[in-house]
Amino acid sequence: MNQPRTNMRVGALRPNQLLHTYGVGSVADLPSLSVMTLGLDHWELARSPLVTEERLLSAIRARLGRQVQALRLPPHLPETSDPFAEWARVGVPVALFPTWLRCSDTRCNRLARADAGFFELLPHAYLPDKVRYVHSCRGQGGRRPTAVPARFVMACGNGHLDDFPWAYFVHRGADPGAGHSLQLSERGSTGETINIFVSCDQCQMRRPMSDAIGMLAEQNLPACRGRHPHLGTYEPCDAPVRTMALGATNSWFAMQLRVFSLPRAEHPVDQAVAEYWPTLQLLAGLPADNAKLLMPTQTCWPELEPYGVDRVWEAIQQRAQAGPDASHDDNDDLDLLTPEWRAFTADTGTELPDFTTRPERVPRTHRDWLARVVLVPRLREVAALYGFTRIDAPEWDVLDTADLRRAPLSIDDPTWVPCAEMRGEGIFLRFDEDRITAWEHQPDVKQREQLLIRAHEMWRAQRRLPPGRWPGLRYLLLHTFSHVLIRELALECGYSAAGIGERIYARHGEPNTAGVLLYTAAPDSEGTLGGLVSLGRTDRLGPLIERALEAARLCSSDPLCAEHDPTVHGRLSAAACHACLFAAETSCERGNHYLDRALLVDTLVDTGLGFFSR
Repeated sequence: MNQPRTNMRVGALRPNQLLHTYGVGSVADLPSLSVMTLGLDHWELARSPLVTEERLLSAIRARLGRQVQALRLPPHLPETSDPFAEWARVGVPVALFPTWLRCSDTRCNRLARADAGFFELLPHAYLPDKVRYVHSCRGQGGRRPTAVPARFVMACGNGHLDDFPWAYFVHRGADPGAGHSLQLSERGSTGETINIFVSCDQCQMRRPMSDAIGMLAEQNLPACRGRHPHLGTYEPCDAPVRTMALGATNSWFAMQLRVFSLPRAEHPVDQAVAEYWPTLQLLAGLPADNAKLLMPTQTCWPELEPYGVDRVWEAIQQRAQAGPDASHDDNDDLDLLTPEWRAFTADTGTELPDFTTRPERVPRTHRDWLARVVLVPRLREVAALYGFTRIDAPEWDVLDTADLRRAPLSIDDPTWVPCAEMRGEGIFLRFDEDRITAWEHQPDVKQREQLLIRAHEMWRAQRRLPPGRWPGLRYLLLHTFSHVLIRELALECGYSAAGIGERIYARHGEPNTAGVLLYTAAPDSEGTLGGLVSLGRTDRLGPLIERALEAARLCSSDPLCAEHDPTVHGRLSAAACHACLFAAETSCERGNHYLDRALLVDTLVDTGLGFFSR
């Protein structure tokens, strides 16, 4: 992370953090600084490697427009021991935010803008985490005290974020003019806003921060200025503003798309040529000698070099003769799951560097409902950031998040978006289609479905949304099964539950799908260590499933959890809570919506309708 214009390192983040936690427009709380990741207009593309993943790029284009041309990793150079070398000047650009600072000396508490002349930035080339602002006053021991970020900012639901209007607030909307200095002080030890005061030294006005919280905010705060500090732009906005604590978890929610790299050919060199075909197809029309001379100049050559020039040229010729990719359909731009389903349910296993599958025998005790088990020792996941929201999270695919709420990544329509590559492993379980169809048509199950549909419609009506698609009962079943199995796997595989993700394949149509992929991935080039795949072996998977189902039958919050009626408050989940089913944000693809233990097993209240009922 580097401050623009100064090229001063101020910290370090992992690549996947720049998508999940500290992406464009988010505020990163460093040891002595608070900085915002700037928009894509400020990024240095020369040091941002291209990532090839056509399915993801097509899906991003469907969301943001055809002008998006590329996926890129964050700018980076390998680190050396010299802190003044070129690598130290390459990174993700950030800027100070909020721009108001407070002196940490409790006898001073001066509150002012960073550029007001009271504070000085002290760089530290060897230890970037030590970069800080200091105040010009002399604190204890005669040292200049550290200046810390102001504790509050202002935001609205349309993705805007701004400095808190300190002078406006303490002077109750009046223009104080020049020469007024402010203080931010705290009384007591509770940290409550009623004990935090803003005061003016000149006019002796004083006001508690509680006047800027809740309903009082509408009366005491100015209108939203429509500010995007990561872009340096303003736009009209009529949304109400609210005061937020700096570092609040609802100040930034990522909007992402994720795909797995799927096989396009049987041999690794043919797969590599297919992945980089947009670059290599220009060579296909050249004479062989000329094309082979140009191959080492291509950006993708490091990936192809191990196969040799002659073998790569042969693969290029075969690809050119095959013509356009007949397997690609325009609908695939939006349907990311069907191609993955076909890859996982293929008759034979696959052995490729980024996608390896090995069919495993189904445990004998579960053959009446489990049709297929596939171990996935290697997979590659690519995630791209295409926007973000503030205050309220995106709707987790429950519905499409309105474009008005999605904050942009760049001033103009982006021509590229940031992404992250992760490699890992997983277990794919395919349910028996006949068994799950028969279960869906049982009278008790249909009655439960009507209850859940009414709750789904109430949830949408509460948000003044038109009637929307119901994901289907089999989705709730598979989603609930996924969550109970994640909890059990986490106890055995060595990964935390937050590190295990899910992919649910549940739909009626062509093809009918009913399956679950549980996987874990890491940004390391070698991926993960095999602890999850080992649990998918025949001798271990059966007992794991049995223990997971047994644990789901009783919740520590029963009978309240089992008795929960989703129509009372318009919820999207029924018999589900933090004690039994809810998973981490990084694990659940639907934000802990659409879960119900009663569809899976017998509970204290509902018996006989669960897929695994005794």
